[in-house]
Amino acid sequence: MELVPSSGGVFEVTVNGEKIYSKDETGLFPKAQEVIGKMEA
Repeated sequence: MELVPSSGGVFEVTVNGEKIYSKDETGLFPKAQEVIGKMEA
């Protein structure tokens, strides 16, 4: 896991280079279980 600092309130989760969640696209901050579920899929 790596945290990459950014600015502007952007929160994205990538796994092996594939974006699995983007707060910028949804407008919502995810719940931890939502991100974990997408990582397990």
